Amino acid sequence: MRLLFVRTAVPAAVPAAALVAAVLLAGSAAGPAAADDRPGASGFTITDPRIKESSGLAASRIHPGVYWTHNDSDDGPYVYAVDSATGKTVARVTMTGIGTPRDVEAISLGPDGQLYVGDIGDNRDGTWDHVWIYRFPEPKELRDATVRAEQFTVTYEDGPRNAEALMVHPVTGRVYIASKNEQRGGLYEGPERLSADGRNVFRRVADVPWVTDGAFSPDGGRLTLRGYFWARTYPWKEGRPQGAGEAVSAPWQGQAESVTYTPDGKTLMFGAEGADSKVVAVAVEPAGPSAATTPAARGPQGGTPGAAAGQGGGYGKGALVLAAATALVLAGRRLFRRRPRG
Repeated sequence: MRLLFVRTAVPAAVPAAALVAAVLLAGSAAGPAAADDRPGASGFTITDPRIKESSGLAASRIHPGVYWTHNDSDDGPYVYAVDSATGKTVARVTMTGIGTPRDVEAISLGPDGQLYVGDIGDNRDGTWDHVWIYRFPEPKELRDATVRAEQFTVTYEDGPRNAEALMVHPVTGRVYIASKNEQRGGLYEGPERLSADGRNVFRRVADVPWVTDGAFSPDGGRLTLRGYFWARTYPWKEGRPQGAGEAVSAPWQGQAESVTYTPDGKTLMFGAEGADSKVVAVAVEPAGPSAATTPAARGPQGGTPGAAAGQGGGYGKGALVLAAATALVLAGRRLFRRRPRG
């Protein structure tokens, strides 16, 4: 998804003081802008000039140090394997057997050894009545290749949604999608097994903030969600995120679009769109006392993020930062849309 941060003017209705305050708050919440320097963390730069809108990341399980990514839109049915040691592309996979991709936003590796590619974006804000997931086995050899992918049609039980995050649980293999909404997004659970015949209906199981990507920890015990200005990790239990989660020191990356865990679960890798985009490594902090164990953090259905936030035990300062910064971005986008085209 493109946001046009630089070229978009700030509306006159937004006071300068509010702009400064929001930017400062966003900066303080975003954490360090450089790669994490603790042992075990190692970021890299994607150098392939074909990859200008990296919108998803998935760590390979059979090729150490390799990450799968893809462009946002206007590229084609391609998935790229990038070697983190050099930042260079070591394979480009062309998917066949599918339709023309519309807005590919996410990628995840399932416990079945297959890559799941989420063609789930909708820049028209939820006007398409269905989206797609593509699936193919992770290649055993790293070379340019053409593969035949399965295509799954996806709908949501409560109507069309714009989404950028797709996560496959590493134990159950169940697919989850997080929608992206100005007010409140949703976490949607797919059927136990995807079916290539008919439509796969995803049902809402939790409220979430403005999400651009997400990833499960390798053991399936945690779910990390990220947005443009924040990231949080939630304990995962009985198929649901629990409590308000814990803040992650996600880097400030501008158009922050992706996140994945390293295979050992010790590091989170944060990616962004743009030419020569950097993937920033952040070491995973040892798990502290779970927010899900405190009464204030529990929601009416066992502790969903949205329910916790609604009871005052949720996002707190993080929500204010997110709301202020997102409001500015959205205001700029609306102004840009109103400008006459030359």
